[in-house]
Amino acid sequence: MLDFVLNLLIFFIITAVFVKESGMELNRPSGAADQVAEGGGSIPILVLEDGGVIVDGRPTDLRAVQANINRLHAVNPNKGVLVIADQDAQTGVVAAVVDQVRLGGIYNITFSTSS
Repeated sequence: MLDFVLNLLIFFIITAVFVKESGMELNRPSGAADQVAEGGGSIPILVLEDGGVIVDGRPTDLRAVQANINRLHAVNPNKGVLVIADQDAQTGVVAAVVDQVRLGGIYNITFSTSS
């Protein structure tokens, strides 16, 4: 009986299909922060290492991001948002900023990192 189970085990190991899981491919913009500095087509939001948020060059509370996005989106409705997160920024803060941006009515969100 043990030989039979061992043979089945070997058979299933040999005939098993190993699937290579593919990840999502990202095309990160190389000069996204430079485009914002030159007056590009995005509203910049910086997420700092300590959890601070800077919207369009002004320090902002996380709860006021939506109001600032509404104000800036009313001025130019064609602009998207560029979220520039510090390399050591907390993921929860970045996710909260993205939620606030979406509540503000902008779904065109680009991500970048700062070193």
